[in-house]
Amino acid sequence: MPRKRKLLAQLNALQNTTSFPQINAVEQLNTTPGADPSPKSSKYFVIEKKNSPQLQEDFFNQPCVSLAKSFLGQILVRKLPDGRELWGRIVETEAYLGGEDEASHSKGGKQTQRNTAMFMKPGTLYVYQIYGIYFCMNVSSQGEGAAVLLRSLEPLQGLDAMRELRSASRKAPTRLLKDWQLCNGPSKLCQAFGIDKAFDQRDLTQDAAIWMVPGPDPPGEQDVVATTRIGIGNRGEWAQKPLRFYLRGNRFVSVVDKKTEREMAA
Repeated sequence: MPRKRKLLAQLNALQNTTSFPQINAVEQLNTTPGADPSPKSSKYFVIEKKNSPQLQEDFFNQPCVSLAKSFLGQILVRKLPDGRELWGRIVETEAYLGGEDEASHSKGGKQTQRNTAMFMKPGTLYVYQIYGIYFCMNVSSQGEGAAVLLRSLEPLQGLDAMRELRSASRKAPTRLLKDWQLCNGPSKLCQAFGIDKAFDQRDLTQDAAIWMVPGPDPPGEQDVVATTRIGIGNRGEWAQKPLRFYLRGNRFVSVVDKKTEREMAA
């Protein structure tokens, strides 16, 4: 309870000193925001933005599995064209190990025009399209063709903007999305943060529109669930390898593995 009261107090202070105007439409992201601010931050998690150092190349320059775990708890920041920032805590990742990995886009060590970013320096974004509609975002790591898929975020700041971006990307009749529905999946994450193919091959340590900062509460090993990846189909033994990682008990994770969590508890 003391921690909960502290977080609520931090949130109240943040809302009293900072405002984030609403986006009227995605097409207006390049315009100057209106004068009617609409503060919105996560009630579940609050961060202090002051003196938050940007994650540098030495963080990304680690083996793929290690990086996939290290991402958990870190903060992804997206600066929109109108200057507002979206913040989200990484709560779920998947590791793709490069040439040996039958589920990887770089299996066999083959480099193509599509997957070039996977062979670039650690910290490079690899953004690809699925079903000709949706985008997924990965970050390159150590190892030829190795990269980490960002699967889910816990939205922290700019939630109204995320809802506008999600709504503009959905063809079905829109309904108000709950906080946990905004970024609980790799394509939802990209929609909510306005990520498309234009972000492919960008450097997270240098780009002015997207970067990462350290999270305030790094999870311990006991907080991390290691389980199988999602939707990789007939990949033999690779479909069963525990290369998906998520924060146990976090409601923003896309798919929970209850069996693995019971085994961890036992």
